[in-house]
Amino acid sequence: MTHPALPPLRETVRAHGLQASKALGQNFLFDEQLLDRIAALPGDLEGRAVFEVGPGPGGLTRALLRAGAKVIAVERDDRCLPLLGELSEAFDGRLTVVADDAMAIDADALAGGPYHIVANLPYNVGTALFTRWLEPAQWPPLWLSLTLMFQLEVAERIVAKVDTSAYGRLAVLAQWRANAKIAMKVHRSAFTPPPKVMSAIVHVTPAEQPAGVDPRILSKLTEKGFGQRRKMLRQSLKGMAGAIEALEVCEIDPTRRAETVTVAEWVELARVMSK
Repeated sequence: MTHPALPPLRETVRAHGLQASKALGQNFLFDEQLLDRIAALPGDLEGRAVFEVGPGPGGLTRALLRAGAKVIAVERDDRCLPLLGELSEAFDGRLTVVADDAMAIDADALAGGPYHIVANLPYNVGTALFTRWLEPAQWPPLWLSLTLMFQLEVAERIVAKVDTSAYGRLAVLAQWRANAKIAMKVHRSAFTPPPKVMSAIVHVTPAEQPAGVDPRILSKLTEKGFGQRRKMLRQSLKGMAGAIEALEVCEIDPTRRAETVTVAEWVELARVMSK
């Protein structure tokens, strides 16, 4: 596939007088080789629908379009819309730009069919969006994969193993019916302006959902359990109806703390409470 000849993104951003907004959690990536590597992580995107959050001036968007994707990009920063509009024209309309807040958007409805989610997520809404995408009642979900940039600390929490300091609710939600891995680390110097921390790209694909488990109950259980992670389970879960009884049925010691409970044990607790 031939691609339109575009000026370097850094030049385009400079020409539009655009600077990253701290209030919107923006950090721009200009390295085209790095962006192409990120766009390759979901696999072959030729003709595939891709949902992107917070494209900013469109660095990753360019890479996704070069990979052959049909991109739906949600951007709330009006300053970026002219650049994205130019990009849509250059790629013959394969880019659809939605000027809105991603937290208010139904990605499934916009995509209308199977799609990938690829995004350098704004730091201030990244975790909230991620947990939303992990919690749909329908499973497997309509999305085929998540390829998401996070602060390295958050990425490590997503893939953390039980009984470690990073292990918590994010790990359980990401691992109980999906496969999550850190696909790439990205140095802070790759961004403009450089953030204070390192970043990493997490790649998530759906797995088989354990039978008999209501995702809403698992979500609530982990919210309660890890909300007071230093307390014993009998304390942190006591406000949730049926939780203490479920501990007994599952033969889980109520004096344990949430961070010692494996993903499989959380799932079994939720299964008992789902009956």
